[in-house]
Amino acid sequence: MKLATPQWWYERKPTAPRTRALMTPLSLIWAAATARRIARAHPLDPGVPVICVGNLTLGGAGKTPVAREIAHRLAARGRVAYLVSRGYGGRLKGPVRVDPQRHTSDEVGDEPLMLAEDLPVWVSRDRAAGARAAAAGGAEVVVLDDGHQNPSVAKTLSLVVVDGETRGGEWPFGDGRVFPAGPMREPLAAGLARAQAVIVLLPADLPAPDPELIAQLGDKPVIIAHLEAAAAPPRGPQLGFAGVGKPWKVERALRTAGCDLVDFAPLPDHFAYGEAALQRLAERAAQFGAGLITTEKDWVRLPKSWRTRIAAWPVRARFDDPAGLDALLSRAGL
Repeated sequence: MKLATPQWWYERKPTAPRTRALMTPLSLIWAAATARRIARAHPLDPGVPVICVGNLTLGGAGKTPVAREIAHRLAARGRVAYLVSRGYGGRLKGPVRVDPQRHTSDEVGDEPLMLAEDLPVWVSRDRAAGARAAAAGGAEVVVLDDGHQNPSVAKTLSLVVVDGETRGGEWPFGDGRVFPAGPMREPLAAGLARAQAVIVLLPADLPAPDPELIAQLGDKPVIIAHLEAAAAPPRGPQLGFAGVGKPWKVERALRTAGCDLVDFAPLPDHFAYGEAALQRLAERAAQFGAGLITTEKDWVRLPKSWRTRIAAWPVRARFDDPAGLDALLSRAGL
């Protein structure tokens, strides 16, 4: 059974001190194992430049919208960019190119299926094999969606995405503890040391990041982007739901976009939508005379019989300074 992301992970002043203390020995083991795996690796060069878009925390930072936008930016610069993903939640080991007309989220994962609607995407449990397959398939540049802690592929440019929303007692790195005592995949300093730049992703209604957050990023170049709605939410009352890393942020974003939310159901990341769960959501919406709305990532996991009954709300990452991103790509030879 999948568990929802603990919101207390992102609190700077812990409200679950006993739980954190009990998990701290496991955190030390996790951090040491990650550091050892990275230090002992022999990265493979797939023969084309590789941009890794990763993060330092477990889910919810917004790396997939950023990876999508970077791939589009590369295409605008005349480069053939393919996305490569592990395909989390899919059963195919790959490497396989995702065909949205043929594959399902059960086969290739929800994020690759969503991305394949407008970009060439390969999934592969072995990221090095996936990068090689993408290069052999015609990619001039490979964009890794996630993989900052995966050392199997030689990276031309490593970018880490940071959720820049710091309100309501939340902080992107919590109190800095590594999983399972906190949200960090590795200590902040270790993750930043391997990155060439940081992309701070903000919600549409937050114009600038907290200066204290920027200070935590040290001397790394920082690029600001905003997560914006690609379409307005449907009119009328809506019951929202989301099985993503930070579902509470989807609720907040929908309200900010003007959605008349009567209720919201937070679900575990990559939640598998079965008939019973969807029927419960539909019955709850009917009590309010409301429609149903969810994220694009959730929508591709829905059974086809439900897709006409539920609205997908698309969002996109938009860079505040596209020229700054282009300059970073140019310095990397891209």
